[in-house]
Amino acid sequence: MYRSISSLAAVVAGALMFAPGFVIAQNYPVKPVRVIIPWPPGGSNDIAGRLVMQKMSENVGQQFVIDNRGGASGIVGSDVVAKSPADGYVIMVHSTTHVSNPHLYSKVPYDTMKDFVGIAPLARQVGMLVVHPSLPVKTVKEFIDLGRRQPNAITYSSSGNGSFVHLGMALLNSMSNTKMVHVPYKGGGPAAVAISSGEVQAMMATVGSVIPHINSKRLRPIAVTSEEPISQFPQVPPIAATVKGYEFTAWIGALAPAGVPRPIVDRLNAEIHKALKDKGVADKLSSQTLDPMFMTPEQFAARLKSDYDKYAKVIRETGARVD
Repeated sequence: MYRSISSLAAVVAGALMFAPGFVIAQNYPVKPVRVIIPWPPGGSNDIAGRLVMQKMSENVGQQFVIDNRGGASGIVGSDVVAKSPADGYVIMVHSTTHVSNPHLYSKVPYDTMKDFVGIAPLARQVGMLVVHPSLPVKTVKEFIDLGRRQPNAITYSSSGNGSFVHLGMALLNSMSNTKMVHVPYKGGGPAAVAISSGEVQAMMATVGSVIPHINSKRLRPIAVTSEEPISQFPQVPPIAATVKGYEFTAWIGALAPAGVPRPIVDRLNAEIHKALKDKGVADKLSSQTLDPMFMTPEQFAARLKSDYDKYAKVIRETGARVD
C-alpha cells in the first residue's frame, strides 16, 4: 500500500513539474517586463518602483523597464495595464489611489477590483502636513484655527484628484470643520514644487516627495498622518495628537492584469520579497520615509478590498468628487 501511495505521489509531482504554469514560472521572465507607473517621475510611487524593480532586474537577470504614464490620478496608466495581455510582461506600480478612483470618478474605463490582480505591496506611505514658510502657522491647532477664521483662504496642492494626499487633507478638513481650496497637479513631484515655490500654501504630502524642500527650509513640517511619529522626523507630532481619531496611511504596490497565471504572480511576489529584504533597498526606501511592506497575494487582495471599502466611506463623508 505504501509503495502505491509513493508511486502516486511521484506521478503527481512529475505532472506538476511539467504543468504549463509551473514551467512558465520557472522560466519567467524570458524577456524584459514593462512596469507602468501611472504617475510622472519624482513622486513616491516612482521612487519606490524604481528602487525595487532595479533590484529585481539584478536578481533575475532580465530588465524591468519603467514606463511613466501619468494622467487622471493614475487612470490613464491603469487603463493601459487593464487592457494588456495577462502574461506577466506588463505590470503596474500604483498606490492606494487605485482603489479610491472608482469612488471619485463617475466612470473609469475598467473594473478596479476585477480587472487587476494584486502581486504585493512594496512600501507603506506616511503623509505629512507641510506649509510654505509664508503661512503663519507652526502647529496643527494653528493651522486649523486659521482655516476656521478664514474659510477657503488656504490653498493646498495634491498629486491629483482622489490621490492619497488629496483625500488625506479632505479628511482633515472634514474632521476639523475647515474649508480650504484644493489645487490638483499631475503627480507628487509637481505638487511639491508648487508649494515650495509658494504657488499654494499647504500640502498633505507623501514624505519622500518633500524631504529636499524640508531640508532646504523651503517647507515647514507640521504633523504626520500616522498614529505615531516617524523615525526620520521624531520631532514632528501626529495629527491625531490634535485631531482625535485621525489616521491616513497608504501603500505603494505592484499589480497585474487579471488572468496572469498564478505561478507567475507567485514568482513576482517572491522576487519582490527578495528585493525588499535587500539592506540597500530597505535603507534607500527608509531614507525616503517609505517603510518596506510585504504581503502574500492573498493578504494583499484582502487589503485591496478593505481599502476599497475604506475609501468609499471617506469619499462619501468628505463629499470629494471628480466631475
